[in-house]
Amino acid sequence: MSSSKKQLGHKHTTGYFIWLFAIICTIICIAVIISGIAVFIGYMVIHPRIPTLSVANAHLDTMQYSQAGLLETAMNIIIRAKNDNSKAHASFSDTSFILSFQGLVLAKLVADPFDVSKNSSTDFNYVVTSSEIPLDSARMHQVDLALKKKVITFDFKGNSRTQWRVSLLGSVKFWCHLNCQLRFHPVNGTYINSRCSSKSK
Repeated sequence: MSSSKKQLGHKHTTGYFIWLFAIICTIICIAVIISGIAVFIGYMVIHPRIPTLSVANAHLDTMQYSQAGLLETAMNIIIRAKNDNSKAHASFSDTSFILSFQGLVLAKLVADPFDVSKNSSTDFNYVVTSSEIPLDSARMHQVDLALKKKVITFDFKGNSRTQWRVSLLGSVKFWCHLNCQLRFHPVNGTYINSRCSSKSK
């Protein structure tokens, strides 16, 4: 008789824990669903946009090339950091760019961490100068071709870490990667406009 009572009590205890576990799981599922709905509504209302970096303008101030294969350049590059979010400001950090010609690094550009207010942009004016750089025969040939075509091309690459807070969505982080070519008319230094905007990752 006592043995059957112990078994009955054990079954009641087991059933209680099963129901308690089921209730906890249900509460967690409901919380996850509500959180998902809140995030979705927040996204639809706020429409968060990833901040971008782009080349707004540039000018080749100086280009001197000697028959000995020495290249000297000076240029002005305007980088634009843009934040199209109307609800949050954006932060940029670890920002750096590399300017090169045919794989030969001419200059490395950096920027301290900075913020861009919501729905606005900030321009950075870089004055880039390089002393006489000796070119090998392959690069000398490329300069000769560029002078004949009246268009010279430089490679411009860079990265920046962006972060911004979007209400219920919390803090969002992305890397902006810039990889494009800057083309100029070597005679007057005019920049040939082309799309040069960052991609996020």
